[in-house]
Amino acid sequence: MLIAVVLLGLAYGFLNGFHDSANIAAPLISTRALKPRTALLWVAVGEFLGPLLFGSAVAKTIGADLLESSAITPSILAAALMGAIVWNIITWWLGIPSSSSHALVGGLLGSAIVATGGVDVVKVKGLESVLIALFISPFLGFIAGYLITKFNFSAFRNAPPRIAEIFRRGQIFTAIGLAMSHGANDSQKTMGVLTLALMVSGHITEFQVPFWVVVLSGGALALGSGIGGWRLILTLGARVFRIRPVHGFSSQVGSALVIAGASLLGGPVSTTHVMTSSLMGSGAAERVNKVRWQIAGDMLYAWLLTIPVSGLVAAGCYLLIRALGLGV
Repeated sequence: MLIAVVLLGLAYGFLNGFHDSANIAAPLISTRALKPRTALLWVAVGEFLGPLLFGSAVAKTIGADLLESSAITPSILAAALMGAIVWNIITWWLGIPSSSSHALVGGLLGSAIVATGGVDVVKVKGLESVLIALFISPFLGFIAGYLITKFNFSAFRNAPPRIAEIFRRGQIFTAIGLAMSHGANDSQKTMGVLTLALMVSGHITEFQVPFWVVVLSGGALALGSGIGGWRLILTLGARVFRIRPVHGFSSQVGSALVIAGASLLGGPVSTTHVMTSSLMGSGAAERVNKVRWQIAGDMLYAWLLTIPVSGLVAAGCYLLIRALGLGV
């Protein structure tokens, strides 16, 4: 069962990168700063480097501060990852940018509560911290994207036309920085689950992330990012609004600041929602009706449904594992 958890964790990390690379690559591709495959390659490089350069504060939040480890088993973690994976696949197929972080939190809560028969397994203070980070971060992303775009419009309003090319090329550097901050935050969620699995199975005695877990988690995320979720790239690159270089540059800077700050503070934010909301804030800074708000509504529904639905799926997966007598 421990091997199953590791494999499921890597699959979750891969799908996370596959799912979220659209948020970083879409502006690069839409503004023609880079060709699609080149953009995804640079994103993958940044995703891999991120977890190597940041600490493990987010991993500790997910693996040690959310649930009572004494009541957790590898089967619970396997079911939680299954719930998150299923929801990621569904939203990818529908082309809806949903949160892999929300899905993992929902999966952990659903499987743990069903397995233990109550909510005592949940650490209330840790859950509050996780939910605050998840739900506030999109608003911070929107504000950051809006303010940075407003600043750029004001500062460069009399600039010559070549300023657009400067912003276009600047996106390459901001996208790499954003990919690194995204990799630092999202790979740590996989790291947290895998380290918790090692601890509850007796392979380590305290919550300390092994280096091989860091490398595998970052590698899975980078691999998924390099392949890319084209359905989501279409949604973010064309359907939300017509992205220009200034929007791509500004939204990437805003997203990177919010996500990097959260990673250092140990907040497991929804990087999908931070990046998407920052992009919307950037569009709204130019003109409110520039953004197709119906798409934002679809994202909001997915945002609200992710935790309960992935929790229910994870609970069902745990009951199935127990019924089949697989693991403990």
